[in-house]
Amino acid sequence: MEPIKPVTPPNNLFWRIVHFPPVLLVIGIAIIIGAGVLASLANHMIPHAGNGGLAVVAAIVYAAIFAIFYCGFVRLVERRPTVAEFAPAGWAKELGAGLLSGLILFSVVVGIIAAFGGYRVIGEHPASVLLPVLAISITSGVTEEIMLRGIFFRLIESWLGSWIALILSAALFGALHLGNPNATLLAGSAIALEAGVMLAALYMLTRRLWAAIGLHAAWNFTQGGIYGIAVSGFKQDGVLVPRVTGSDLLTGGSFGAEASLPAIIVCTAFGIALLVAAHRRDRFVKPFWARKVPVQSADLQE
Repeated sequence: MEPIKPVTPPNNLFWRIVHFPPVLLVIGIAIIIGAGVLASLANHMIPHAGNGGLAVVAAIVYAAIFAIFYCGFVRLVERRPTVAEFAPAGWAKELGAGLLSGLILFSVVVGIIAAFGGYRVIGEHPASVLLPVLAISITSGVTEEIMLRGIFFRLIESWLGSWIALILSAALFGALHLGNPNATLLAGSAIALEAGVMLAALYMLTRRLWAAIGLHAAWNFTQGGIYGIAVSGFKQDGVLVPRVTGSDLLTGGSFGAEASLPAIIVCTAFGIALLVAAHRRDRFVKPFWARKVPVQSADLQE
């Protein structure tokens, strides 16, 4: 398939430079940084945002600012008339499918760990512990998918093709987690393999961000909010109070079950299945040097 391209006015050197993928990527990163600064300032205006329902409100505001900045980037910088990545038609179905997939995938992972004696429920917390985890899940699901798949993967793909974009975005996603508490090289590699591949493949299959956001958010929420397992190195109180025992290879250790062998196997397999489905639907983009050059350029048509 053809990549999503910006709308470049013919015979306009300025927009040709702006729309060169590496330049677009730098601009996109700058805009995302601006969104993060504004979102942080907005959160400071919400009193006691870290507690209860206000944390969820603050997370929604934070995520909305990122989405607005992304749409502004698409409309004003890329000059595309519509933001296809957030197209409203069918959004609920895709978001719901992503949420359900994240819930099922992590439940399967925990089930495997429990079957080998690595996870056992020893108590419960009140349902109120779900609110801060829900806030974190909304924030990470929306902002990280906009940054990693909406901007980095998509723009690299439009230039170097799907395979290179997949490798680079997965590696970047894993590397970004190496700064988290209790992170190890194995944990970063696991994140790259299971989540980096899976989420990029889901974007490739749908060519929208709804499903990827849903899966990402549900994965974090299920891991921390339901099963009480650390999320990417950050300890979380969930509805279930677990006792996690056994080797780090089985349980993921203090980083969380994302770094476990069951998660690597289950989620990487799911990611590969998504890649196969995307390939069958002709959703892969070739690198620029392998694409057919049109007989007439936009300039000649003028």
